[in-house]
Amino acid sequence: MSPADNLHAFQLVFLLLLIFVAAFTLLARRLNIAYPIVLVVAGLLISFVPHIPVVPLNANLIFLIFLPPLLFSSAYATSWRELRANGLSIGFLAFGLVAFTVFAVAEFSDRFITALDFKSGFILGAVVAATDAIAATSIASSLGLPRRVVDILEGESLLNDATALLALEFGLQMLLDGTTPTVSHALVRLLWLTVAGSAIGFVIGFLVAKLNDVIDDGPIQIVISLITPYAAYLAGESVHASGVFAVVAAGLYISRQHATIFSPQVRIQLHSVWDALTFLLNGVVFALIGLQLPVIMGFMHPNYTWPQLLGYGAIFSLILIALRLIWVFPVAWIAHQIDLRISRHPNPTPNPKSVFIIGWTGMRGVISLAAAISLPQTLGDGRPFTTRSLILFLTFSVILVTLVLQGLTLPPLIRALKLSTPHRTDEEEYEARRTSLNAAIAYLEQDQASQGDRFAHIYEDLIHRYRHRLAAVGGPTEDDPNHRLDGATYERLRHIAAGAIHAERNTMITLRNQGHLSDEALRKMEHELDLQQSRYEAAND
Repeated sequence: MSPADNLHAFQLVFLLLLIFVAAFTLLARRLNIAYPIVLVVAGLLISFVPHIPVVPLNANLIFLIFLPPLLFSSAYATSWRELRANGLSIGFLAFGLVAFTVFAVAEFSDRFITALDFKSGFILGAVVAATDAIAATSIASSLGLPRRVVDILEGESLLNDATALLALEFGLQMLLDGTTPTVSHALVRLLWLTVAGSAIGFVIGFLVAKLNDVIDDGPIQIVISLITPYAAYLAGESVHASGVFAVVAAGLYISRQHATIFSPQVRIQLHSVWDALTFLLNGVVFALIGLQLPVIMGFMHPNYTWPQLLGYGAIFSLILIALRLIWVFPVAWIAHQIDLRISRHPNPTPNPKSVFIIGWTGMRGVISLAAAISLPQTLGDGRPFTTRSLILFLTFSVILVTLVLQGLTLPPLIRALKLSTPHRTDEEEYEARRTSLNAAIAYLEQDQASQGDRFAHIYEDLIHRYRHRLAAVGGPTEDDPNHRLDGATYERLRHIAAGAIHAERNTMITLRNQGHLSDEALRKMEHELDLQQSRYEAAND
């Protein structure tokens, strides 16, 4: 096949993947099911259709192309305050649970899976130890879980990729070189991965923030933001530290600085670009996971029968789920006891129901599959790594079972445990809105007094608008200190405002169609209307 034919084939497959992602994500939303579940299941079912192109998943493609922006986006959306407040619980999961899983799987494999010895089981444990950031949080956050549960799940999935990949490094060292790392060597290596990786990430984030301070050009800043996760990842890996920690640190730093280094227009653009990019990357990744079964089965030894493989996959998946549940309950209590002694503002006592949900929400994803695919096909002495295919299949089974079984059972479990809370704006957010609006009103009144009556009508109009918004979020006004718009009144206000905005938009489009308004001017004015409408929506969240 010529290079042109290869390019055309790639374009066709990529186009089909995009159509696949769009169609099945739409179906997922219609069914009210998290889209990672639907995409994986749909990909699995489609893989059985005759003449469907086989699309092998390349591990380097995942680690070098998909992983950095996805990690960066997750870190950017993470609250540093919540990450620090839940640091003990997250640390016990991201570090302790990974180690517990690796050694427990190694012991289980050595005793109950005939084809696997302790070293192969250690590698299998490292491959499946990390939870998937997107799978867990996209499912958990949409179900009305308590905010602290979602924060812990997000923090764990951000950090455990690095510790699982370190465990995989040790496992391959034992398998290929026949050497077993000492505890001191493991601790030093872990310290270098975390500290050096995080330091590099913060330096990258600092330099990017300084660069954005002197640039006020949306497209250029968007390009810089897209380069940042790759720069952090490659910089971390180049010194044999953790590229994962480097990306997370850079994302956290820039997230903390975004209010001062980006203009409002650039922030809106960045949000739109990154929202679309992360959705596209995640969709393609989960679709590719589902399509991997034919590829994996192509590596399987003919001695394995389907009943044997299905039995191995089911039992191993249940064991992995049980290990997580066994770990989370005592560790939640230990973390709380430590928190009581060292923190001035300790977290509340763990709710057993919430702890169970944290234990149940341990979905695996593309990092596990990419790690399994990256395993060598030969050992250090040149012999074939015969158990590689079984590790691949078991990893795929775990991803499928945890995504589908745990993902689909989460909503009824949350309802049964009465953990779901209606979406509402936190009181501190209400207070922040009230404070900022009062500050704006105070500024306008003070500035009006200094300017006299020259622009009185402008100030009065702006002050009126701010007081109206203040009333909408529960702030007192001079006319009625206890006044607050109730839900029905505010809904009517939104309806009237939406009608006025709709009339404005239709008029603009008519003028454009009649040749009295340019497309550029229309886009600018319509964007202003969108922002105006979004303010009404945000004030009532």
